[in-house]
Amino acid sequence: MINKVLAIYVGPSGLAVVGQLQNFNSIVMVFANGAISNGVVKYTAEYKEDIGQKSKFFSTAIVITLSCSIIVGVFLNLSASYLSVLILKSDEYSSVFIIFGFTIVLFALNTLLMSILNGQKEIKKYVIVNIISSLFSLGLTSLLIVNFGLIGVLYALVVNQSVIFFVTLAFVLKTSWFKLEYFKQNVDKKSLIKLGKYSAMALTSALTVPVSHLILLNYIGENLSLDDAGYWQGVWYISTMYLMIITTSLSIYYLPRLSEIKDNRELREEILSGYKIILPVVTVLALGIYLFRELAIEIAFTQKFMPMMDLFKWQLIGDVIKIASWLLGYVILSKAMTRVFIYTEIGFSVLFVMLSIVFIDSFGLIGITYAFSLNYFLYLIMMILIFRKRFG
Repeated sequence: MINKVLAIYVGPSGLAVVGQLQNFNSIVMVFANGAISNGVVKYTAEYKEDIGQKSKFFSTAIVITLSCSIIVGVFLNLSASYLSVLILKSDEYSSVFIIFGFTIVLFALNTLLMSILNGQKEIKKYVIVNIISSLFSLGLTSLLIVNFGLIGVLYALVVNQSVIFFVTLAFVLKTSWFKLEYFKQNVDKKSLIKLGKYSAMALTSALTVPVSHLILLNYIGENLSLDDAGYWQGVWYISTMYLMIITTSLSIYYLPRLSEIKDNRELREEILSGYKIILPVVTVLALGIYLFRELAIEIAFTQKFMPMMDLFKWQLIGDVIKIASWLLGYVILSKAMTRVFIYTEIGFSVLFVMLSIVFIDSFGLIGITYAFSLNYFLYLIMMILIFRKRFG
């Protein structure tokens, strides 16, 4: 629904601008919480019954989160004008970055609490908070875009999660396992080192996936058109929306579950079970989106976005391959295989950018979907080889 509102009021070019800020936010938020979200999920799940260990991790995590978010907030305020020109190609949006600088601490704290809920396997509360967040975001975005246009959307993007923090906090405080004193210990060196491994992996993702999208949106805008950039952003949004069922399952159940498993045979069985359940579901969803792609565009966007039709086939094929590769990729994440994760993330993000540029130059905008599918096919092969060598 948010995309529909955006499509009506700002069109393809405006959607491209929103996409740029969203990619920037993804990068900044990883730095603001010290890039420890996945580490918090893993060790909360791993030490679920060990109050002493959990307290050490929670105390260390809150210090990291507060320190990093304050530093990032100061940076955003001091660099607001520069970032406005760099990211959004105009200095008229500097106030967006100033507001973000003041609210980012609450963003980071919300991310920390959501990671703890995830690690505790509080699936019901986790889902409820996400639903409330989505509804609030829809209402706030709609209100601000109607009254202020494009800049209203940008304001909504940088204040939404700061408000949701108080909702998340209310849910967490009502749980039987949560105590404020768990966050009052000193920083634990061992916990810091363990979280540091996940920080390195998350920072790598922050400097690869969103950055590659920023580069490609700029490339499309400069070499094709800003509308074309909006079309690609639009098909990416649709992929994100229908895959949310799968990616949420991977984050809520799969990552904590893999973190718990110590035996390689049990690990292989869990992954095989994942393929039997998840891959058919994502295949059916992708096929459904392809068959009803025109309706999907009309529901999510407007008639102005119909040129997106040609992008669906290889984007959806790439989505299926992506989920197939992620089922193995999450093993690397859950087992803190830091070097392997960093090398593969950097390597395949660079490859995606290179393939996209070559294919866009050769085939036009549809080339980026060819690059997307090919890149994830090669990534899947790499994940199979790594898994067989390490856990086979």
